[in-house]
Amino acid sequence: MFASACLLWASAARADSNDIVLSRLGTHITDATGTSTSTVGDNLAFRALASQLGTALAPHLLTPADSLGFSGFQMTVDASSTTIDSGADYWRVLAGADHPSSLQTVGFFARKGLWLPVPSFEVGAGAVHLVGSHLWTGQFYGKLALHEGYHDLPLPSFAVRGAVSRLMNQRELDLTTASLDLEVSKHFGIGGTWRLDPFAGWDLLMIIPRSEVIDGTPNIDPLTPGNEADAMNNFVFKDQDTIYRNRFFVGTKLQYYVFQLTLEAQFALAGTSIDDRAGTNVACTAMSTTSECDAKDTAKAQTTLSMSAGFDF
Repeated sequence: MFASACLLWASAARADSNDIVLSRLGTHITDATGTSTSTVGDNLAFRALASQLGTALAPHLLTPADSLGFSGFQMTVDASSTTIDSGADYWRVLAGADHPSSLQTVGFFARKGLWLPVPSFEVGAGAVHLVGSHLWTGQFYGKLALHEGYHDLPLPSFAVRGAVSRLMNQRELDLTTASLDLEVSKHFGIGGTWRLDPFAGWDLLMIIPRSEVIDGTPNIDPLTPGNEADAMNNFVFKDQDTIYRNRFFVGTKLQYYVFQLTLEAQFALAGTSIDDRAGTNVACTAMSTTSECDAKDTAKAQTTLSMSAGFDF
């Protein structure tokens, strides 16, 4: 019985293929004997990784500009697939041997229209899971429909929304992604029973990566006699400036009675922001042996395809 319990625990603790192992972004500093005396984090790789991972786990959109109405309520299950630059060296952090070309997420959301603090206000909250990992994010948004409801006129609805996504269940990485988006949509009735709401907009992502203490040599136990000096290989990525990504999206919501299906495509432009360290103009390089350098976001453009299905009440 005890042996079986141990095996079950070991199975549950085993890393999945898309789990993050940040120790792989460390560069070891060695002495004359080749012994690692300290570890320095690769800031260039860390920034690009946070940029692409943050985009994949960014707040979900999947709603037209019209609010649900102060009495409206929606529950959905969402699925997304986001491309990543799998050939980039920083994706060596993935626990699996093979790097996928995209990351898939699934999640569930509840959305509610409100009268307060102002009319045409809507809030939503949910959780998103990165498939093939132990990673989850908690997400929340608030949307204000500045112009809506004039469906018989050739005028689109317009809304502004703020959202946040917070990474959970990851010991070494704190990752927060905030977004601000502007959106337009137009409602069309079909046969008196169906409704179609195509929408499009722009979204600014603000990705904030923070590192916890990372064991640079996770396969060595510093508590074992003779390995006490291994604790010197623990390292932390210094806080970086916020990463900014521009994202454009287009989609449509199809509804029949209370059932709704929403499809959406998003395109995030390549990263360009720089972590500008005070006192240095040196650009970070791959496998750099110093953290005192300016790291440029080298993340390539990413595409996300999403689908949401659920019920509007």
